[in-house]
Amino acid sequence: MDPVEAHVARVLAAIRPIEPGQLGLEEAQGAVLAAAAVATCALPSFDNSSMDGYAVHASDIAAATSEAPVTLPVTDQIPAGDTRTVSVAPGTCVRIMTGALFPAGADAVVPVEWTDGGAGQARFSQPVAKGYSIRRAGDDVAEGAMLLPEGTRLGPAQLALLAATGHGSVLARGAPRVAVIATGNELSEPGSPLVPGRIWESNTYMLAAAVRQAGGVATRHRAGDDPQTVLGLLEKLSAETDLLITSGGVSMGGEHDVVKAALSGSPAADMSFGKVAMQPGMPQGYGVVGRAETPILTLPGNPVSAFVSFCLFVRPALDALQGMAPRPLPSRRAELAGRVTSPPGRRSFLRGVLAPDGTTVTPLSGQGSHQLGALAQANALIVVPEPVTAMEAGESADVISLP
Repeated sequence: MDPVEAHVARVLAAIRPIEPGQLGLEEAQGAVLAAAAVATCALPSFDNSSMDGYAVHASDIAAATSEAPVTLPVTDQIPAGDTRTVSVAPGTCVRIMTGALFPAGADAVVPVEWTDGGAGQARFSQPVAKGYSIRRAGDDVAEGAMLLPEGTRLGPAQLALLAATGHGSVLARGAPRVAVIATGNELSEPGSPLVPGRIWESNTYMLAAAVRQAGGVATRHRAGDDPQTVLGLLEKLSAETDLLITSGGVSMGGEHDVVKAALSGSPAADMSFGKVAMQPGMPQGYGVVGRAETPILTLPGNPVSAFVSFCLFVRPALDALQGMAPRPLPSRRAELAGRVTSPPGRRSFLRGVLAPDGTTVTPLSGQGSHQLGALAQANALIVVPEPVTAMEAGESADVISLP
């Protein structure tokens, strides 16, 4: 059996990053920059007020006190968006709003809370320092400065910075398009009547949600146990997506091992199937399908096996598709609150609940690869190394936090 790290390395070696394209900001959330974004102008691009108040000459109110306030005539008002050239003569002031173009002559803004708020004239009861409450051009970002380096994943703050500096679009690799396919004649759509011998299909819902959580765009598909039908669906989807994920049909061998039967030896695919020294999720496959040589990861059909396989192998592949180094899942050491066991020679990933303070982790009952009840309660995976067959309560274990 292959070590987990060896299978990760082989999967990543089969991934080619998505070709970058020019993306508008509306569609760029979650995309990864393929080139550095540079400021074509300063931010802010002009001196402006950081407060609602009055633009003044600071020297005019230097002697102001609450007992002896200074009163100045208000000669104009500048709202945000006013593009006029306004000047403030000595001995006068101008009412100004937050973000408004700062007027010539003045050298400070007095917050309206420090005044009587007058319209024709304003009374000032304390002095103000030169430069107070003025945002100078470029004090956030200088013209020509690098805003975001290549490889930056674009979230809300990054998109705001790009918009504020006038970038309507960016060269980036968009969110990977992923098709999730479940195989098996036993599967029925949730909400439909169920007959003995069939189960409601859950893996595509789980895996598609995991893809979206990791920053991809997912579609769900279902196929039966006919190899030619499965192969035809995979070839069709390979022309429309950046990554294919299947669940089921890789572990039994023989006629019901439909994914292996569909892809092994097919001229439309270049595949490798094998066993990884892990539990759950031992049977794995990877390769490329179709004329576009779209990467495919074939996961086991048991839901917990499929979920753990997604965390270990699919998440890194999604990052690689966007040209990024894989983001590791958060991990730490925590004290076991109960005994755990593991088969020899396999690395086990057991479901557990990590305490809010991160110091202890409680193993859940129901560690079977089919048991979704425990998976839904878990917020962590307890890692038991390959040589270890048991760990006792009080021992320290590696724990992976689940997203």
